[in-house]
Amino acid sequence: MMRTQLNISTMLERAEMFFPAKQVVSRMKHGTVRHTYKEIGERTRRLASVLANFGVSVGDRVGTFAWNHHRHLEAYFAIPGIGAVLHTINIRLSPQHIAYIINHADDRVLLIDDDLLPAIEAVKDEIPNVRAFIIMTDEEELPETTLSPVYHYEKLLEQGDPAFPFKKDLDEYQPAGMCYTSATTGNPKGVMYTHRSTVLHSMALGLADTQGLCERDVAMPVVPMFHVNAWGIPFAATWFGATLVMPGPAFTPKVLAQLIESEKVTITAGVPTIWLGLLQELEKGNYDVSSLTRVICGGAAAPKGIIRAFEEKYHIPFIHAYGMTETSPLVLVSRLKSYQQDLPYEEKLEFRAKQGILAPGLEMKIVGKDGEVNWDGKEMGELCLRGPWIAAEYYNDERTKEAFRDGWLHTGDVVTVDEEGFVKIVDRTKDVIKSGGEWISSVDLENALMAHEAVFEAAVVAVPHPKWQERPIACVVLKEGKTVTKEELYDFLRPQFTKWWLPDDIVFMKEIPKTSVGKFLKRKLRDQLQEYFTNTNAQ
Repeated sequence: MMRTQLNISTMLERAEMFFPAKQVVSRMKHGTVRHTYKEIGERTRRLASVLANFGVSVGDRVGTFAWNHHRHLEAYFAIPGIGAVLHTINIRLSPQHIAYIINHADDRVLLIDDDLLPAIEAVKDEIPNVRAFIIMTDEEELPETTLSPVYHYEKLLEQGDPAFPFKKDLDEYQPAGMCYTSATTGNPKGVMYTHRSTVLHSMALGLADTQGLCERDVAMPVVPMFHVNAWGIPFAATWFGATLVMPGPAFTPKVLAQLIESEKVTITAGVPTIWLGLLQELEKGNYDVSSLTRVICGGAAAPKGIIRAFEEKYHIPFIHAYGMTETSPLVLVSRLKSYQQDLPYEEKLEFRAKQGILAPGLEMKIVGKDGEVNWDGKEMGELCLRGPWIAAEYYNDERTKEAFRDGWLHTGDVVTVDEEGFVKIVDRTKDVIKSGGEWISSVDLENALMAHEAVFEAAVVAVPHPKWQERPIACVVLKEGKTVTKEELYDFLRPQFTKWWLPDDIVFMKEIPKTSVGKFLKRKLRDQLQEYFTNTNAQ
């Protein structure tokens, strides 16, 4: 066989060659803009030539601090196209974490959306190695800023070469991108993606039993482009020639509903909180979302109630998936097997509410305290992974030895796996509740609570207990205009769980703290509960 290199630039070249008329649609501050892949290709080559003229060379890191739009997509291909490393920076991190990852990655150039400038200005004195700030804006002139030196993205592109050739002598194992975990404790951890891992991961997204992404699709990644490369969708959609719809800055559920209707979106992806918000919007308005052939949900376990609402009320297939920053992220997808299609809906829902079966190309093992667990859907263990798009280490981080051992990534996720191979996330190792020597799944309790018609969100955390070591406490946010009592929620839970699984208390809250990527921030929630119970006891 020929020994050809798997390089990211070839993905854009395919779109330029075979799908020059297909579109990338971006919602921007002043309206919707449309570019063909031919135009995106020319703009990307212009950007690549500009960066090369800035002195960016092979291995240099270029940071992006931006929303989901066409300019960010151009950076996705221009930066690795010259052999540099695309570093997508989470815009929702704290100032100290933003400064930390810019310095830790050693970013030389930053591409910044104009409305996000204040966040970088706040740390400008702490990032001395950044040599240039390129502002991405729709305005003719640059906004006032304390950053220096600053450049106007569009004016730089005017000076760029639309026929600039991408590097062809890149080794496929060379770093192409990096992303940092959102870090619930300590500093974020960096993960390096290679050209090879990105291409193989993109190919896997096109498999019929994963996301089935193809040229016929109109794909709208709602998951941010700074969060594990928007789950790889921008790369794969471009390669396959799918139409891309970018929701742009500060979108709302109403904006998403309008885009789905106006652009005839067929596939979209995001975390459960996004889909909870969209469901509420769909109930308020009269939207035509019949173009959707699947909604991809990951980042956290989706309650059965969300799956049921999308499928029964709106006839939209809802696909549960699982991954991590460390896994590019595709790992598990909950697709029913052919012989499961005729099961009663409730039985099918049981399978589809799980995270699913392993994507082709990866390996997994589930390790409990006594070795690998039985595939019986009951025995719990930690999910361990390996494969061509799974990280082998953290970037320059001593925490590598905690997560990467014996050639496996130890995910920190406690799971069960049933006889059919469907994996169910039970908890994070640090969040699972250990009560009297037995484990209680906070995720199962959360999903059960969120199945109640009055409950919008629910999070369950462990609190110390003098006798049982730990006990669960449930925190609940109600839907707007809905009421329910604590006792009614207990009555709802009792038929579903043994008595010792039931939370010791149910606390009603206005909102549950979340991480920068929409996951429940349980560390902060525990602190809030401690303060709540201290004040309650004091009274």
